[in-house]
Amino acid sequence: MSADGDQVRFAGLDKAFAPIGVGCWAWGDKSTWGMGGYDSTLTEATIAEAFEASVEAGVTLFDTAEVYGGGESERIIGRLLASSGVDRDRLVLATKFMPSPWKLGVKGAVRSALEASLDRLGVDRVDLYQIHGPVSLRSHRALADALAAVVHAGLASAVGVSNYSVREMEAIHGELAQRGVALASNQIEYSILRRRPENVGLIAACQRLGVVPLAYSPIAQGRLTGKYTAANPPPGRRNFSSHPMEKIDPVVDELRAIGDRHEGRTPSQVALRWLVQKGAVPIPGAKNAKQARENAGGLGWALTPDEMARIDAVALDGVRTLTSRVWQHG
Repeated sequence: MSADGDQVRFAGLDKAFAPIGVGCWAWGDKSTWGMGGYDSTLTEATIAEAFEASVEAGVTLFDTAEVYGGGESERIIGRLLASSGVDRDRLVLATKFMPSPWKLGVKGAVRSALEASLDRLGVDRVDLYQIHGPVSLRSHRALADALAAVVHAGLASAVGVSNYSVREMEAIHGELAQRGVALASNQIEYSILRRRPENVGLIAACQRLGVVPLAYSPIAQGRLTGKYTAANPPPGRRNFSSHPMEKIDPVVDELRAIGDRHEGRTPSQVALRWLVQKGAVPIPGAKNAKQARENAGGLGWALTPDEMARIDAVALDGVRTLTSRVWQHG
C-alpha cells in the first residue's frame, strides 16, 4: 500500500484512488438489502444516482462480487459504465471469486469465473480480483497459481483476498511473491463495532506487508448512522456487527458529539474517518445520491488524536458466531 496525500494505490495497480470506496452488495440484492422486496426505495435509478454522485465526489473504487444478487450487481455496474459516460479508466473496479469447497479445479474455476464477471461488467479487465473467503479446500499454492495466472493473462491488474487471518494472508502473500505478483488487499469486516482485525494484529500485518485493508460493513450495516436505535432496529437480514442496539446507542452518541465539533459531521462520516486514519479503506454501501455524498464526507478532514482515543474507548471487539468463525478469519 502506498499513499499519495489522500490517495491510495494497490500493489500492482498504477492508479491512485481516494481512501473510501463503494461496496456494491446491495446493488441487485433482494435477500439482505431488499431490492425488489422490502426496500421499495432501492431501484436501478437510485443506484445510478449513487454511482454518479460518488464519482463526482472523487470516490472511484467500486467493489462487487460474482455472488452479489446472483451476478446482478456486476450487471448493474456494466449498464452504468455503458450509459453514464464516466471514463472507465477513472474507476477502480474490484470483484471477487467465490471459492466454494467443491471447486477443486481452482485454476480453471478462477479463470472461468473472472471471464464471466468481465462479461457481466462489460470490461476486458478488472483492477482488483479477490478470493471472497478462506473456505477453499485447495492450498494457498493452488490459489496463488490461479490468481497469478489471471494477472499474467491481463484479466486483472491486482489481486487480493477477503476474510483472511494474519497467518493465511502471510502464506498467500509469500506464494504470490514467488510468482512475481503482489498481494494487494485483504477485505475484512472492520468498524467501530468490530475492532477485532486491529486487536489481533491484522491491520499491523497489512501495513508491514504493503497490503491494503479494505473495510467492509464500515458503518455496521447502518447501525452507526444514527438512523436506528433500540426502539427502531435495522430491517432485513443484516447479520454483521449485530450487537444489541442498547450497546450501540452510546457509541453513536459519542460519534455524534465528535461530529458536532467538525461542522456537523454525521456519525457515519466520523466512523468512516476513524477507519481512514487507522490505515484502512472503508467501502460503505450507497443506495442513493444522498448516501453517496454522505460517505464522501469522510474525506478531506481529520480527527484529533484525542478524538481517535475517545472512539477507541467506546469501540467493540465484535460479535463471534459460528458463521463468523467459519467465514471471518480476519
